[in-house]
Amino acid sequence: MISLPVIFFVSLINHQVPLTEAVEPVDFEEYLITHPPIVESGPLRDLIEFPPDDIEVIYTPRECRTVVQAVPEEGDTDPHVRDCVRSYTEDWAIVNRKYHKLGTGFNPNALDKQKERQKGLPKQVFEADEMPESSSYQDDQRRSMSIDDTPRGSWACSIFDLKNSLPDALLPHLLDRAPNEEIDRHNEDQRKANRHRELFALHPALDEEEPIERHCVPEVPKEHFGQRLLVKCLSLKFEIEIEPIFASLALYDVKEKKKISENFFFDLNSEQTKAMLRPHIQTAAISTLARSAVFSITYPSQDVFLVIKLEKVLQQGDIGECAEPYMVFKESDAAKNKEKLEKLRSQSEQFCQRLGRYRMPFAWTAIHLMNIVNSAGKRKGSWSERRNSSIMGRRSLERTTSGDESCSLTGFRPATLTITNFFKQVLQFLDSFLADMRRPSSVLRRLRPITAQLKLDISPAPENPHYCLTPDLLQVKPYPDSRVRPTREILEFPARDVYVPNTTYRNLLYVNPQSLNFANRQGSARNITVKVQFMNGEDPNNAMPVIFGKSSCADFSKEAYTAVVYHNRSPDFHDEIKIKLPASLSDHHHILFTFYHVSCQQKQNTPLETPVGYTWIPMLQNGRLRTGHFCLPVSLEKPPQSYSVLSPDVPLPGMKWVDNHRGVFNVEVVAVSAIHTQDQYLDKFFALVHALDEHMFPVRIGDMRIMENSLEAELKSSIAALNSSQLEPVVRFLHLLLDKLVLLVVRPPVIAGQIVNLGQASFEVMASIVNRLHKYLDTSQDMHGRNSLLSSYIHYVFRLPSPGGLGGSVHYATMARSAVRPASLNLNRSRSLSNSNPDISGTPTSPDDEVRSIIGSKGLDRSNSWVHTMGCKSAPWGSNKLFLLLPHTFFLGCISFCFPVPFGCSLFIFCLSSLVSTIAGDVVSRFQKDLELVERLNTSLAFFLNDLLSVMDRGFVFTLIRAYWKQVSTKLYTLQNPTLESLRLDFLRIVCSHEHYVTLNLPCSLLTPPASPSPSVSSATSQSSGFSTHVQDQKIANMFELSVPFREQHFLAGLVLSELSVILDPDNEGLVMFGLHKKVVSVVHNLLSSHDSDPRYADPEVKARVAMLYLPLIGIVMETLPQLHDFTGAPQGAAVGSSGEEAEGEGNSMISQTVAMAIAGTSTSSPMSRPSSFLLNSQASRQHGSFSAESSRSLLICLLWVLKNADELVLQKWFTDLSVSQLNRLLDLLYLCVSCFEYKGKKAFERMNSLTFKKSKDMKAKLEEAILGSIGARQEMVRRSRGHAFGSQENLRWRKDMTHWRQNSEKMDKTRAELEHEALIDGNLATEANLIILDTLEIIVQTVSVTESKESILGGVLKVLLHSMACNQSALYLQHCFATQRALVSKFPELLFEEETEQCADLCLRLLRSCSSSISTIRAHASASLYLLMRQNFEIGNNFARVKMQVTMSLSSLVGTSQNFNEEFLRRSLKTILTYAEEDLELRETTFPDQVQDLVFNLHMILSDTVKMKEHQEDPEMLIDLMYRIAKGYQTSPDLRLTWLQNMAGKHSERNNHAEAAQCLVHSAALVAEYLSMLEDRKYLPVGCVTFQNISSNVLEESAVSDDVVSPDEEGICSGKYFTEIGLVGLLEQAAASFSMAGMYEAVNEVYKVLIPIHEANRDAKKLATIHGKLQEAFGKIVHQDGKRMFGTYFRVGFYGSKFGDLDEQEFVYKEPAITKLAEISHRLEGFYGERFGEDQVEVIKDSNPVDKCKLDPNKAFIQITYVEPYFDTYEMKDRITYFDKNYNLRRFVYCTPFTLDGRAHGDLHEQFKRKTILTTSHAFPYIKTRINIIHKEEIISTPIEVAIEDMQKKTQELAFATHQDPADAKMLQMVLQGSVGTTVNQGPLEVAQVFLSEIPSDPKLYRHHNKLRLCFKDFTKRCEDALRKNKSLIGPDQKEYQRELERNYHRLKEALQPLINRKIPQLYKPVLQVNSHR
Repeated sequence: MISLPVIFFVSLINHQVPLTEAVEPVDFEEYLITHPPIVESGPLRDLIEFPPDDIEVIYTPRECRTVVQAVPEEGDTDPHVRDCVRSYTEDWAIVNRKYHKLGTGFNPNALDKQKERQKGLPKQVFEADEMPESSSYQDDQRRSMSIDDTPRGSWACSIFDLKNSLPDALLPHLLDRAPNEEIDRHNEDQRKANRHRELFALHPALDEEEPIERHCVPEVPKEHFGQRLLVKCLSLKFEIEIEPIFASLALYDVKEKKKISENFFFDLNSEQTKAMLRPHIQTAAISTLARSAVFSITYPSQDVFLVIKLEKVLQQGDIGECAEPYMVFKESDAAKNKEKLEKLRSQSEQFCQRLGRYRMPFAWTAIHLMNIVNSAGKRKGSWSERRNSSIMGRRSLERTTSGDESCSLTGFRPATLTITNFFKQVLQFLDSFLADMRRPSSVLRRLRPITAQLKLDISPAPENPHYCLTPDLLQVKPYPDSRVRPTREILEFPARDVYVPNTTYRNLLYVNPQSLNFANRQGSARNITVKVQFMNGEDPNNAMPVIFGKSSCADFSKEAYTAVVYHNRSPDFHDEIKIKLPASLSDHHHILFTFYHVSCQQKQNTPLETPVGYTWIPMLQNGRLRTGHFCLPVSLEKPPQSYSVLSPDVPLPGMKWVDNHRGVFNVEVVAVSAIHTQDQYLDKFFALVHALDEHMFPVRIGDMRIMENSLEAELKSSIAALNSSQLEPVVRFLHLLLDKLVLLVVRPPVIAGQIVNLGQASFEVMASIVNRLHKYLDTSQDMHGRNSLLSSYIHYVFRLPSPGGLGGSVHYATMARSAVRPASLNLNRSRSLSNSNPDISGTPTSPDDEVRSIIGSKGLDRSNSWVHTMGCKSAPWGSNKLFLLLPHTFFLGCISFCFPVPFGCSLFIFCLSSLVSTIAGDVVSRFQKDLELVERLNTSLAFFLNDLLSVMDRGFVFTLIRAYWKQVSTKLYTLQNPTLESLRLDFLRIVCSHEHYVTLNLPCSLLTPPASPSPSVSSATSQSSGFSTHVQDQKIANMFELSVPFREQHFLAGLVLSELSVILDPDNEGLVMFGLHKKVVSVVHNLLSSHDSDPRYADPEVKARVAMLYLPLIGIVMETLPQLHDFTGAPQGAAVGSSGEEAEGEGNSMISQTVAMAIAGTSTSSPMSRPSSFLLNSQASRQHGSFSAESSRSLLICLLWVLKNADELVLQKWFTDLSVSQLNRLLDLLYLCVSCFEYKGKKAFERMNSLTFKKSKDMKAKLEEAILGSIGARQEMVRRSRGHAFGSQENLRWRKDMTHWRQNSEKMDKTRAELEHEALIDGNLATEANLIILDTLEIIVQTVSVTESKESILGGVLKVLLHSMACNQSALYLQHCFATQRALVSKFPELLFEEETEQCADLCLRLLRSCSSSISTIRAHASASLYLLMRQNFEIGNNFARVKMQVTMSLSSLVGTSQNFNEEFLRRSLKTILTYAEEDLELRETTFPDQVQDLVFNLHMILSDTVKMKEHQEDPEMLIDLMYRIAKGYQTSPDLRLTWLQNMAGKHSERNNHAEAAQCLVHSAALVAEYLSMLEDRKYLPVGCVTFQNISSNVLEESAVSDDVVSPDEEGICSGKYFTEIGLVGLLEQAAASFSMAGMYEAVNEVYKVLIPIHEANRDAKKLATIHGKLQEAFGKIVHQDGKRMFGTYFRVGFYGSKFGDLDEQEFVYKEPAITKLAEISHRLEGFYGERFGEDQVEVIKDSNPVDKCKLDPNKAFIQITYVEPYFDTYEMKDRITYFDKNYNLRRFVYCTPFTLDGRAHGDLHEQFKRKTILTTSHAFPYIKTRINIIHKEEIISTPIEVAIEDMQKKTQELAFATHQDPADAKMLQMVLQGSVGTTVNQGPLEVAQVFLSEIPSDPKLYRHHNKLRLCFKDFTKRCEDALRKNKSLIGPDQKEYQRELERNYHRLKEALQPLINRKIPQLYKPVLQVNSHR
């Protein structure tokens, strides 16, 4: 290590180490010694010092299932047995890091525990959640007031209302004059009281997979069970009851052809039946009376059967004869067959007396288990599902996943079965028949069944059934009473291997005789039984009582007999004899088989049984247990002496054997043992190790004798051979095996006086075992890829061998180097790595042999593979016990050590350094090739270093971390790869999850500039000096920047923040780090969240120290401001603010932000826009790196945490140093925070819920995932550890405790209570976040007061305050906010009234909004603020015109746009303000109270008007009319009229009436122009309204010519932002945009005609370019859309009936969207008024005749609707050429009504009259409203001939049009022709001519018409001819005939018309000529 002065020198040189590199950390231990803590004991002292009880080793007794521990009865003589038993009974040794749970991995905010910590939160009251009460008055007399009565409601009534309302409570001391400091102090105390201590408890936890730093505590090793079934045997009944029947149950797996459980014997005989066996009955032990059993099935499948076998007492006759009576007799015939039954019974009694000890097979049946389970139906899992993924190897997976998914036995409903059919027992019955059970068509159909009734209950076994006995007959807890009939647990023989270490002692042997062949034996041997005995010597008395009893007998007996097959010389056996093996076996233990012939008939001198053969199996062979299949020869005579040591295969001299010593007896022996490994390699290894222990030579192993000198070689080869052992036994004996291997590594044995080094061999074999476990048991890994078997071994079992331990022998050397320095055990030296320590002065020159053998001997390559075995199979090494890497001295001392642990071993340290650099090198070099491996390696290393921080010199561990850092950094430079960075973040996150992370960062060190080479001096001085001196200033900056001193002293925090800074840096190269935003933010979030909930840091002073470690975060977040997600969410591009609430949020600016920016060109855009720096920031254009909302939110909550907990003085000191632009940036950040944590409201939660809201990952998050796709291996692991490998969800249940599986993503509908809770939390978070922001604003304001400079930022402060008032806030926050606002105004009055006038307007709006709140406290504070505002304005200049004006405007804006606005509440606030004015003694003598009263009354008037608007909220036309009227009322106050015009524009935009919205904007612009021209005379500006009349003729009404016009230079008038040139431009641009949306492009041109001169005068080429671009677009569209344009459709609507109130007898022209059908508007109005008055009360008048009101029902409401068309006089048509001309500026409309004189509507041609009605409206369409009153009506009546003329003219026009259409349209042309010349046309042209032209009229008045009609016909025939000619040119050959037909018709028509057309009226022609001649 570099000595200290050098370090400082280094820092001096590169005073700026770039953030991408790690600095040299301070030498931690050295620092602690040189800077003793100043504070006395207490929480701060604990922050600096490590607790003395940090690590302990706890010995906890292991949980024992049984009432007594399972241990061998004989004691443990044999060392192996002793070791095994010790391994199964000793306490767990758990290394406990006492504070580990306080590390970030167990952050309570991240888990489900968060809910608990949120208990007892106060409910925050939000106006948004309160239901608006319905308005208090809606009585009828108000509603029917006529709209034209007065512009306002009457004064008197309004004031009366106001006088009668009640004020809210007044705030005490509001009017007292107190010094500002005192007010501030009071406000702060109020604010700081009852605050929520933990911010993160309120912030929803990050949605992370599983925190990588959490190590799940592994599961406790325990006995393995599969899925457990409880089978209860209830009754067994046959048709006849003549003898006892014995039953057994067992499970079989047909596919594996294997019995998968031991037998369960039960006895359901009645007492009297049992009594038949009297001579043979032993006293039955209670364990043998069990009738229920628990079966365990590890691999459930469709192939599992429950087989029931029945036996009876042996009797004469084969099975067929014996079963016959059971098949023949029926219970119902009992009376009939009484005698026969009696006879059978007495026979049975004889047999029982004589042959009671022998059995014969009787019957069997099988149950297909899955059928039962599936048909019983699943029930919701009430018992936890144990899906044993951990114990199935990879081999077994193939089968489990195939079709067996459905085979879970855990959730089904208990079923009771009755089995009625049994089959008599045939010999080779089982395998073939069971297979047939699944195919009912099978052989079984042909078998004749035995009918009986067996009742069973099958159910999932409960977790802890009472009264259970293990297979070894031990009682399982709970076992309340030993006299109760027990349930037996039945041992499973799993179908395939199960990989679970032994944890209990069990030593059982199962002997299964299979067959015997005595065919070739001479003599009588037919009814054969085999007696089985377990002998420990050769004398018959040596039979041991170790054979388990069956049913109704003793627990153990000395012998067992197999069942007899009658008269069979070669029987098959199906018996299972279960034996309890003694723990230690000797060579004399053997199983003896004796064969007997049983004589069934009673004959004279025939003994009952005759021995016919003997054979045996010795238990041990070469010291190993013999198991497996045996085919044994049988001897005819008793074996000779000492036979038991030999096997019967050995031909003993002079013995007679059956069949020439051939094997004739097949038997299988199976052991289930936790003592015998049944693996030769393991056996040999254990035997050699025990030989070493016992130290007795020579050793016999197998058939070898090993002398001491060859022991070493044998040991080595046996260790190497362990690789060949089977995995299953290795796992079963894993704990013992690893213990022994560790022992050999740690304490090399002494053999023949030499220390033998077996370390490398043992280490390698351990590595290989670890590797195998990982490879084959990969389903049981946790998310870090640690195998659960290994991690639980380390966590619970592993303990470092103590010097006296393990057999207490002296034959192990303690590791040499710990002996070298006994001092290291005294643990009292304060540090081991001091610079003076000779051990570490340089790298050790000669690492000793062992380490070289591990690391060095085979070059780097070897060391790599060593590291891999260690790293990739990370299980042990990263785990909680520092496996193999810390010598045991640590564990000795670990109970009593103080920091740091002195490893007096330089070598060890050297090894650690090499290890870290090797692994780091690996991570760097292989991450692209083998990511999964590298991820594990990386996390293992991190966990290892995290562990080291608890037990070693921390300074040294820091250097290791830095070494890793450097290696990764170097690679990162060359390879910009996010995967590598991501790995480093994982590493960092794990290291920082250390529970003493804060302490490790030296939180109390005060940073010193690294100026002096002797640090202690300067640091000592700086520590004493408070906030003073130059050093101090430097220091403040150091604390807030990632300066070198900061990173050196707060080493880990420095790394975290540097990572954050580098990754979030927008200038970072390209997109490299992009995907990591979320990840790095969550690292910081996690740390802070963990500190927040840490009880050790609860004290505020301590928290402030912790927060100091994160001060640079503030600067980092300020830097990233442009990239943060924009939570303010102003909807860009919507031209006019949208509906009510949002528009209200946009304040009185209806202009969209984009336009506002354009208008302003400065940062003072509109009061509600984003703070200036957001949009005008240089980086704003750099969009690429913007963060997802989630990351931004996390980052901001971290920022708020730091601001909340940091020391205020420190913050203030730093703020003073910041420049104005930096402070503004900070304010922008706070502004963003306000939006980010805005309360969403209960409704939002409900809405999200109703959409079955799943956490929607926004696109950013998805992109991050896509980019990080490569970093998927760990996620894969997590997924696997959660058991998705099985593709099923079941495992989630049984591993929930382990994975803390958060089901939030799965849950769909949350309950009411959960929603309430979410809203409660969100409300508290919003309140707390905003209060933190308010605190910070106060600090900033103080900075300004102290420095007396930087006033320019006060505007920013105000902006944030106002923004926070505009958001959804709780009552609690608002009262503090208003208090701060009042203080701010009183400190800086000129700020509002002179500089930030925009803000003043905004403040008035916000205050008024709050004055109308439904919550009284908010109203009280808001009215107080408003009153003081007026008062302060008054005091400055003796009137408060400005506030008056702004308040009035605000009110208009508020009531105009807000929909849920309650005037009742506002009225109370107004009353409160009046009350303040009355009680204000100071100003009583001035004019102030009167002015206040005037203002309040005026406001109240506006209010009353608006009530009416609310009534008509649903009726858009009426609403607009009202707004129109209110605006009209403001004719004299331009600002307010403008506001209302804006409101109307907003409403129109909402309804997509863009033309009307545009008109409102044009009117606004005209209004502004009027006043601008009064204010300043600029040639290029429009000269008032006149300029605009080309756009609309209505605009002139804006001209300010009346006498009461205010002059614009009066204070407070025309002061709004629109009354400027820029404002005018903005309005016009918006108008143009709206016209464009309405498709009225010609009007766009007119608007720009006004705009262009302004821009030309300003030489604004850019704007001009844009405008001309838009003009080109507009004209382009006119050309393009020619003939396709549609504007409005017009209808006349009349209202009749008193119900309509104001509207009665009014007529309007309504403008509806293009192509509205009459039916649509009729339906709309009828529906609307029907809803209002009741459907039966409204009628639509179907005709358009004049309405006679007297004939209408007075109680109904009538509506008459008529379609009208624009009407133009002929002279007008000259100017109205285009479609646009004909649809713009319309004031006259026409509709026609046909009638006849006698009252019918239609009649014959000669009596058909027509009435044209021409309507004139008060304004031209389009106007600022969509319906306009009709002011004039005229009627023109056409006589029948005039009607005919019009018709003919129309027809002629149609023909002309069709003929000259281009391109020609043949179909259209033919249609028109057909209508003109077709013969069939009734009332066609010919008929018209015949009616009107056949004779000259008698009345001279009609001459003219006659002649006109005649000329029309002339024209008509000419046109027909043209049309025909044209048609001829268009048709194809197929239409030739049609053309001829048309021509024929035409000629006919022409001939008929000829005489009529040619007859002229002579009278008409004379006078004309005469007049001419006079000329």
